[in-house]
Amino acid sequence: MSDETRPPGTLAQTHGQKPGLPRGSSGLPRDDVAEAQRERLLRAVIAAAAEDGYAAVTVAGIVRRARVSRSAFYDHFVDKEACFLAATGDACAVMFERIAAATQAIGRGEPALDRARAALRAYFRFLADEPEFARCLIIEAYAAGPRSLAGIVAAQEQFADNMRRWHGRARRANPDWPAVPREVHDALVGAIHQLVVGLVREGRTADVPGLEDITFRLHLAVYLGWH
Repeated sequence: MSDETRPPGTLAQTHGQKPGLPRGSSGLPRDDVAEAQRERLLRAVIAAAAEDGYAAVTVAGIVRRARVSRSAFYDHFVDKEACFLAATGDACAVMFERIAAATQAIGRGEPALDRARAALRAYFRFLADEPEFARCLIIEAYAAGPRSLAGIVAAQEQFADNMRRWHGRARRANPDWPAVPREVHDALVGAIHQLVVGLVREGRTADVPGLEDITFRLHLAVYLGWH
């Protein structure tokens, strides 16, 4: 199933023909209304950027998808870039939480490689479940300016740092494992990223989980075969 024919992920579920939030004195607490507006806007900008490309996204298009007023948009964000950065930043945080939960579920007493495989599986599954966010993070974020590029770098550095910490714990449990240069973790992140890019660019985000085996074998080759 291509990205175009799949139902949207939860991070891009806009309200379509559903009514907007109540206007005026609705009886809803102001903070609740503001939170709901922000959530609608974040989902809308992800949906818009994934469908039309970041460059074509407009504030008018975002508020139309979110079914909130233009003034409500500017209550939360100064421009579309700020909205996009908030959306991808929040989604990245959720993604890393899912990965952490998956590795914690394995248990510290289990083999280190099982934890590595669980992390890969959780990452790939998250992208497949959220194809619009995947396209925003993997493709469209590069068109969103320097701050967005800095966010990409930060996300990749977080992946690499997670690998370094995992490898350090794994070597304490497996003293025969070889040490690897710091740059090796960065290289692994880059290799995995390139494999994901190819599928997302082709509209085949649903196939991303199929990368689990090859990337796990890459981990084995690098971490156990380094000399």
